[in-house]
Amino acid sequence: MLVASILFRSRSAWGPYQPQGDYIELHRKRHGYRHDHFERKRKKEAREVHKRSETAQKALGIKGKLIAKRRYAEKALMKKTLLMHEESSTRRKVDDNVREGAIPAYLLDRDETTRAKVLSNTIKQKRKEKAGKWEVPLPKVRPVAEDEMFRVIRSGKRKTKQWKRMITKATFVGPSFTRKPPKYERFIRPSGLRFTKAHITHPELKCTFNLEIIGVKKNPNGPMYTSLGVMTKGTIIEVNVSELGLVTPAGKVVWGTVISPTVD
Repeated sequence: MLVASILFRSRSAWGPYQPQGDYIELHRKRHGYRHDHFERKRKKEAREVHKRSETAQKALGIKGKLIAKRRYAEKALMKKTLLMHEESSTRRKVDDNVREGAIPAYLLDRDETTRAKVLSNTIKQKRKEKAGKWEVPLPKVRPVAEDEMFRVIRSGKRKTKQWKRMITKATFVGPSFTRKPPKYERFIRPSGLRFTKAHITHPELKCTFNLEIIGVKKNPNGPMYTSLGVMTKGTIIEVNVSELGLVTPAGKVVWGTVISPTVD
C-alpha cells in the first residue's frame, strides 16, 4: 500500500507522461502517411484563416492590440516582399526619342529598355546603417547625467515602486503620438516640454525660420535618448524646409534637412 501511494504521488508530480522519442517520425518512415493526411492538412490550413479572423474580432483590450500589431507587421512584410518582386521584374523606357538611321536588331532591346536595378538586402542594410550614423559637429558635448535627465516618479498604492521616470528636458514626439496607459508607461514626457517646431537660422540668408521638426536623428548622450526624442546640446534633428523653396542642383525641392541646433 505504501509503495502504491508513493507511485501515485510521483506520477501526479510528473504530470502526464511525455513522449521520450520521435515515434511519429519513425512510424511515418516505416508505414508512410495516412491516406487522407495531405487533404486534412490542406483543409486545416484553409480553416486557419477564418479561425484567426474570428479570434481577432472577438479579442478585446491589450490582447486585441497585440493581435492587431502582429497582423499589421505581417501585412507590411508581405507588401514589402511583393514590391521587391515587382521592382525586380519592371522594365522602363529610357529614351522615347526616335533616332535617325536604322538600329541593329541586337541593339533594339538593349537600347530601348533597361531593367530596374534591385539592391540586395545586404546593400540596403548597409545604407540604413550609414543613414543612422550621424556625426555630431560639437566634438565635446557635456554628458547629461541620468539624475539630471530623469526625475523619479513613485507609483503604486503605497508609493514604494520607483520604476517610472519623468523626462526633464525638451523632447519631440510625432503628430500621431498617443500616450500609453499609466499602468504601462515607463517614461513620461510632459506636454509642456514637447516641441514640434524649432527656430532655424539659415547661414546664407541670415534669417531665422520657425520650421516643423520631422524627427530626432541622434542624441550624443546615447541611443536611448534618441529613441525618446530628447533634445539636448549637440542633438541632430531633421526639419521640414519645404516652405523655404530650396532646390537641389538637379532641380528637386528639398523637403527635409538634417541640422544640429544649439539647445542649452
